[in-house]
Amino acid sequence: MLVAHEPPLATVLPDREEALAATEDIHETYERDGLGPAMAKFIAFTSVRGPTPPDFPSHAPNPSDVGLPTEDDGSRDHPLLGPHMVCVTRYEPDFDSLRAASTPIVIAGGAESEGMFPYRAALAVAERLGTEVVIFPSHHGGFHEQGDPDAFAATLRRVLTDAR
Repeated sequence: MLVAHEPPLATVLPDREEALAATEDIHETYERDGLGPAMAKFIAFTSVRGPTPPDFPSHAPNPSDVGLPTEDDGSRDHPLLGPHMVCVTRYEPDFDSLRAASTPIVIAGGAESEGMFPYRAALAVAERLGTEVVIFPSHHGGFHEQGDPDAFAATLRRVLTDAR
């Protein structure tokens, strides 16, 4: 079984172009200004409820407001904000092959993330697969201490058992 937790797929959303522009801007911000400013934009992007605003790239949240560094340390090796940011969001899944797979595919969303980009992407992917999203307790990182790891674990056990 493959469990995909809130896939970052902009390719299946009605605001695809705006989402792709936002992810490209986040990557460009990383290349130009470093981790703090880019991660602050990433957090802001994934926290927007509803469609991605067309002017999102013009927003520049203060990294220190979310506990991130404001100074650029010069490194450019972050696995999310580097080139993967652009490649992954432009990936076009082969939904026909995925639907035909013998292995069950479970798409998950966090209850507190409803309406946010990762949640909306999960809904869109599930719809294209002809399945339902499994709603996990808490938010996108519900398995962390800041979420509800016990309830997350219970839901995961149920999902893994039911999918057999």
